[in-house]
Amino acid sequence: MSFLRNPLAWHKRYVELIYDTPSSPSGVVGRAAHTALQHYYGGLPKEAATELGLEYLRQVADFEINFGKAKTKRDIKKKRESMERDYLQAVGFYLARPPHYKVLAVEAKATVEVEGLPLPIKAVSDLVVQSRVDPRGVDIVDHKFVAAFTPHGADRSLFIIQAIFNYYTVKKTFGKPVRRFIVQECKISRNADGRPQMRRHIIDFRPFRREFIVFNRLLRDATMALAQMRLFLPNPSDMFEGENSFDIYRINLMSEDYDAHFRPDE
Repeated sequence: MSFLRNPLAWHKRYVELIYDTPSSPSGVVGRAAHTALQHYYGGLPKEAATELGLEYLRQVADFEINFGKAKTKRDIKKKRESMERDYLQAVGFYLARPPHYKVLAVEAKATVEVEGLPLPIKAVSDLVVQSRVDPRGVDIVDHKFVAAFTPHGADRSLFIIQAIFNYYTVKKTFGKPVRRFIVQECKISRNADGRPQMRRHIIDFRPFRREFIVFNRLLRDATMALAQMRLFLPNPSDMFEGENSFDIYRINLMSEDYDAHFRPDE
Protein backbone atom coordinates (compact mmCIF):
# COMPACT_ATOMS: atom_id res chain seq x y z
CA MET A 1 0.00 0.00 0.00
CA SER A 2 2.91 2.31 0.68
CA PHE A 3 4.27 1.67 -2.82
CA LEU A 4 0.91 2.37 -4.45
CA ARG A 5 0.48 5.58 -2.47
CA ASN A 6 3.97 7.02 -2.72
CA PRO A 7 6.72 5.14 -4.62
CA LEU A 8 9.55 7.42 -3.47
CA ALA A 9 8.61 7.19 0.21
CA TRP A 10 8.33 3.40 -0.24
CA HIS A 11 11.80 3.21 -1.81
CA LYS A 12 13.33 5.25 0.99
CA ARG A 13 11.86 3.06 3.72
CA TYR A 14 11.90 -0.45 2.27
CA VAL A 15 14.93 -0.35 -0.06
CA GLU A 16 17.24 2.25 1.48
CA LEU A 17 15.97 1.27 4.97
CA ILE A 18 15.79 4.88 6.17
CA TYR A 19 13.12 5.27 8.85
CA ASP A 20 13.41 8.93 9.76
CA THR A 21 9.93 10.13 8.78
CA PRO A 22 8.27 11.42 12.00
CA SER A 23 5.06 9.72 13.10
CA SER A 24 1.86 11.54 13.92
CA PRO A 25 0.91 11.77 17.61
CA SER A 26 -2.11 9.54 16.94
CA GLY A 27 0.15 6.97 15.28
CA VAL A 28 2.40 6.85 18.36
CA VAL A 29 -0.63 6.55 20.64
CA GLY A 30 -1.89 3.67 18.49
CA ARG A 31 1.43 1.82 18.66
CA ALA A 32 1.55 2.26 22.43
CA ALA A 33 -1.97 0.86 22.71
CA HIS A 34 -0.95 -2.10 20.53
CA THR A 35 1.96 -2.68 22.90
CA ALA A 36 -0.43 -2.78 25.86
CA LEU A 37 -2.74 -5.28 24.14
CA GLN A 38 0.21 -7.41 23.06
CA HIS A 39 1.19 -7.80 26.72
CA TYR A 40 -2.41 -8.22 27.91
CA TYR A 41 -3.18 -11.03 25.49
CA GLY A 42 0.26 -12.43 26.25
CA GLY A 43 -0.92 -13.04 29.81
CA LEU A 44 -0.21 -9.91 31.87
CA PRO A 45 -2.85 -8.23 34.07
CA LYS A 46 -4.55 -5.12 32.67
CA GLU A 47 -2.63 -2.70 34.91
CA ALA A 48 0.79 -4.14 34.05
CA ALA A 49 0.01 -4.21 30.33
CA THR A 50 -1.23 -0.60 30.44
CA GLU A 51 1.94 0.52 32.21
CA LEU A 52 4.17 -1.15 29.61
CA GLY A 53 2.31 0.64 26.82
CA LEU A 54 2.73 3.94 28.64
CA GLU A 55 6.43 3.21 29.06
CA TYR A 56 6.71 2.67 25.30
CA LEU A 57 4.94 5.97 24.64
CA ARG A 58 7.29 7.90 26.93
CA GLN A 59 10.37 6.36 25.31
CA VAL A 60 9.53 7.70 21.85
CA ALA A 61 11.86 10.67 21.29
CA ASP A 62 10.48 14.10 20.36
CA PHE A 63 12.26 14.08 16.99
CA GLU A 64 10.35 10.93 16.06
CA ILE A 65 7.00 12.73 16.36
CA ASN A 66 5.48 15.31 14.04
CA PHE A 67 3.97 17.75 16.53
CA GLY A 68 2.54 19.99 13.82
CA LYS A 69 2.14 23.57 15.02
CA ALA A 70 3.57 22.75 18.46
CA LYS A 71 7.14 24.07 18.25
CA THR A 72 8.10 25.40 21.68
CA LYS A 73 9.12 23.14 24.56
CA ARG A 74 6.01 24.23 26.44
CA ASP A 75 3.69 23.36 23.56
CA ILE A 76 5.43 20.03 22.98
CA LYS A 77 5.10 19.18 26.68
CA LYS A 78 1.36 19.91 26.52
CA LYS A 79 1.03 17.74 23.43
CA ARG A 80 2.90 14.94 25.17
CA GLU A 81 0.51 15.17 28.12
CA SER A 82 -2.43 15.10 25.74
CA MET A 83 -1.02 11.99 24.04
CA GLU A 84 -0.72 10.22 27.39
CA ARG A 85 -4.33 11.10 28.25
CA ASP A 86 -5.50 9.80 24.87
CA TYR A 87 -3.52 6.61 25.34
CA LEU A 88 -4.83 5.90 28.84
CA GLN A 89 -8.38 6.65 27.75
CA ALA A 90 -8.19 4.44 24.65
CA VAL A 91 -6.66 1.47 26.46
CA GLY A 92 -9.15 1.97 29.28
CA PHE A 93 -12.02 1.79 26.81
CA TYR A 94 -10.67 -1.43 25.27
CA LEU A 95 -9.80 -3.18 28.50
CA ALA A 96 -13.07 -2.23 30.21
CA ARG A 97 -14.69 -5.16 28.37
CA PRO A 98 -11.92 -6.80 26.34
CA PRO A 99 -12.93 -9.40 23.75
CA HIS A 100 -12.06 -12.88 24.98
CA TYR A 101 -10.35 -15.41 22.75
CA LYS A 102 -8.51 -18.70 22.95
CA VAL A 103 -5.22 -17.13 21.89
CA LEU A 104 -2.82 -19.23 19.86
CA ALA A 105 -0.26 -16.52 19.05
CA VAL A 106 0.40 -12.83 19.75
CA GLU A 107 2.18 -10.64 17.18
CA ALA A 108 2.62 -13.57 14.84
CA LYS A 109 5.22 -12.59 12.21
CA ALA A 110 5.86 -14.69 9.14
CA THR A 111 7.29 -14.54 5.63
CA VAL A 112 6.00 -17.20 3.25
CA GLU A 113 6.17 -18.25 -0.37
CA VAL A 114 2.85 -18.28 -2.23
CA GLU A 115 2.39 -20.26 -5.40
CA GLY A 116 2.01 -17.96 -8.39
CA LEU A 117 3.68 -14.96 -6.73
CA PRO A 118 7.24 -14.04 -7.74
CA LEU A 119 8.20 -12.73 -4.29
CA PRO A 120 7.47 -13.99 -0.76
CA ILE A 121 4.99 -12.01 1.32
CA LYS A 122 5.27 -10.92 4.93
CA ALA A 123 2.64 -10.04 7.52
CA VAL A 124 2.26 -9.49 11.25
CA SER A 125 -0.98 -10.68 12.86
CA ASP A 126 -1.93 -9.01 16.14
CA LEU A 127 -3.66 -12.18 17.35
CA VAL A 128 -4.21 -15.66 15.96
CA VAL A 129 -7.10 -17.27 17.84
CA GLN A 130 -9.23 -20.39 17.82
CA SER A 131 -12.19 -19.69 15.54
CA ARG A 132 -15.55 -19.55 17.26
CA VAL A 133 -17.38 -20.52 14.07
CA ASP A 134 -15.06 -23.30 12.88
CA PRO A 135 -13.61 -25.64 15.52
CA ARG A 136 -10.97 -26.84 13.03
CA GLY A 137 -9.88 -23.37 12.00
CA VAL A 138 -8.43 -20.09 13.25
CA ASP A 139 -9.38 -16.43 13.11
CA ILE A 140 -7.02 -13.46 12.80
CA VAL A 141 -7.67 -10.40 14.98
CA ASP A 142 -6.37 -6.93 14.11
CA HIS A 143 -6.57 -3.99 16.54
CA LYS A 144 -7.04 -0.43 15.32
CA PHE A 145 -7.22 2.68 17.51
CA VAL A 146 -9.02 5.37 15.54
CA ALA A 147 -10.22 8.96 15.75
CA ALA A 148 -13.48 7.93 14.05
CA PHE A 149 -15.05 4.58 13.27
CA THR A 150 -14.73 3.24 9.75
CA PRO A 151 -18.28 3.13 8.33
CA HIS A 152 -19.44 -0.39 7.54
CA GLY A 153 -18.56 -1.06 3.91
CA ALA A 154 -16.04 1.79 3.66
CA ASP A 155 -12.36 1.06 3.07
CA ARG A 156 -13.32 -2.56 2.42
CA SER A 157 -10.65 -2.92 -0.27
CA LEU A 158 -7.93 -1.85 2.18
CA PHE A 159 -9.21 -4.28 4.83
CA ILE A 160 -9.34 -7.10 2.27
CA ILE A 161 -5.76 -6.55 1.09
CA GLN A 162 -4.50 -6.60 4.67
CA ALA A 163 -6.66 -9.63 5.45
CA ILE A 164 -5.28 -11.69 2.55
CA PHE A 165 -1.66 -10.93 3.47
CA ASN A 166 -2.43 -12.27 6.95
CA TYR A 167 -4.45 -15.19 5.54
CA TYR A 168 -1.50 -16.58 3.59
CA THR A 169 1.06 -16.18 6.37
CA VAL A 170 -1.17 -17.65 9.09
CA LYS A 171 -2.39 -20.56 6.95
CA LYS A 172 1.15 -21.60 6.04
CA THR A 173 2.50 -21.08 9.57
CA PHE A 174 -0.27 -22.84 11.52
CA GLY A 175 -1.36 -25.37 8.91
CA LYS A 176 -5.05 -24.83 9.72
CA PRO A 177 -7.99 -23.34 7.79
CA VAL A 178 -8.20 -19.58 8.25
CA ARG A 179 -11.86 -18.67 8.59
CA ARG A 180 -12.14 -14.96 9.43
CA PHE A 181 -10.24 -11.68 9.68
CA ILE A 182 -11.67 -9.62 12.54
CA VAL A 183 -10.92 -5.90 12.85
CA GLN A 184 -11.53 -4.55 16.35
CA GLU A 185 -11.72 -0.76 16.20
CA CYS A 186 -11.48 1.29 19.38
CA LYS A 187 -12.40 4.98 19.21
CA ILE A 188 -9.90 7.05 21.17
CA SER A 189 -12.19 9.98 22.05
CA ARG A 190 -15.28 9.39 24.19
CA ASN A 191 -18.59 9.23 22.35
CA ALA A 192 -20.71 12.09 23.66
CA ASP A 193 -23.94 10.14 23.11
CA GLY A 194 -22.75 7.18 25.15
CA ARG A 195 -22.48 4.77 22.23
CA PRO A 196 -19.95 1.90 22.56
CA GLN A 197 -16.30 2.77 22.03
CA MET A 198 -15.70 -0.49 20.16
CA ARG A 199 -16.78 -1.55 16.66
CA ARG A 200 -16.07 -4.86 14.99
CA HIS A 201 -15.63 -5.59 11.26
CA ILE A 202 -15.62 -9.23 10.15
CA ILE A 203 -14.27 -10.54 6.85
CA ASP A 204 -15.27 -14.15 6.20
CA PHE A 205 -12.90 -15.90 3.79
CA ARG A 206 -15.42 -18.60 2.76
CA PRO A 207 -17.01 -16.70 -0.18
CA PHE A 208 -13.67 -15.28 -1.33
CA ARG A 209 -12.57 -16.18 -4.83
CA ARG A 210 -12.49 -13.04 -6.89
CA GLU A 211 -10.73 -11.24 -4.01
CA PHE A 212 -7.83 -13.71 -4.04
CA ILE A 213 -7.56 -13.46 -7.82
CA VAL A 214 -7.41 -9.65 -7.67
CA PHE A 215 -4.91 -9.74 -4.79
CA ASN A 216 -2.54 -12.11 -6.60
CA ARG A 217 -2.77 -10.10 -9.80
CA LEU A 218 -2.08 -6.86 -7.92
CA LEU A 219 1.07 -8.32 -6.33
CA ARG A 220 2.29 -9.72 -9.64
CA ASP A 221 1.68 -6.40 -11.42
CA ALA A 222 3.33 -4.41 -8.63
CA THR A 223 6.37 -6.71 -8.76
CA MET A 224 6.58 -6.28 -12.53
CA ALA A 225 6.28 -2.51 -12.21
CA LEU A 226 9.11 -2.48 -9.66
CA ALA A 227 11.32 -4.63 -11.86
CA GLN A 228 10.96 -2.10 -14.67
CA MET A 229 11.04 1.06 -12.56
CA ARG A 230 14.16 3.19 -12.77
CA LEU A 231 12.78 6.44 -11.32
CA PHE A 232 10.84 6.81 -8.09
CA LEU A 233 8.64 9.89 -8.14
CA PRO A 234 7.17 11.69 -5.11
CA ASN A 235 3.48 12.08 -4.40
CA PRO A 236 3.02 15.58 -2.91
CA SER A 237 -0.70 14.93 -2.36
CA ASP A 238 0.02 12.07 0.06
CA MET A 239 -1.36 13.42 3.34
CA PHE A 240 1.07 11.33 5.41
CA GLU A 241 4.41 11.49 3.58
CA GLY A 242 3.84 13.82 0.63
CA GLU A 243 5.97 16.69 1.87
CA ASN A 244 8.73 14.38 3.02
CA SER A 245 8.86 12.54 -0.30
CA PHE A 246 9.05 15.85 -2.17
CA ASP A 247 11.91 16.97 0.09
CA ILE A 248 13.78 13.76 -0.80
CA TYR A 249 13.21 14.42 -4.49
CA ARG A 250 14.44 18.00 -4.09
CA ILE A 251 17.58 16.92 -2.23
CA ASN A 252 18.46 14.45 -4.97
CA LEU A 253 18.51 17.08 -7.70
CA MET A 254 21.89 17.05 -9.39
CA SER A 255 23.92 20.20 -9.93
CA GLU A 256 23.53 19.84 -13.68
CA ASP A 257 19.77 20.15 -13.24
CA TYR A 258 20.30 23.64 -11.86
CA ASP A 259 22.87 24.49 -14.52
CA ALA A 260 20.62 23.36 -17.34
CA HIS A 261 17.29 24.76 -16.19
CA PHE A 262 17.79 27.59 -13.70
CA ARG A 263 18.30 31.08 -15.13
CA PRO A 264 18.30 33.80 -12.43
CA ASP A 265 17.82 36.55 -15.01
CA GLU A 266 14.73 34.96 -16.58
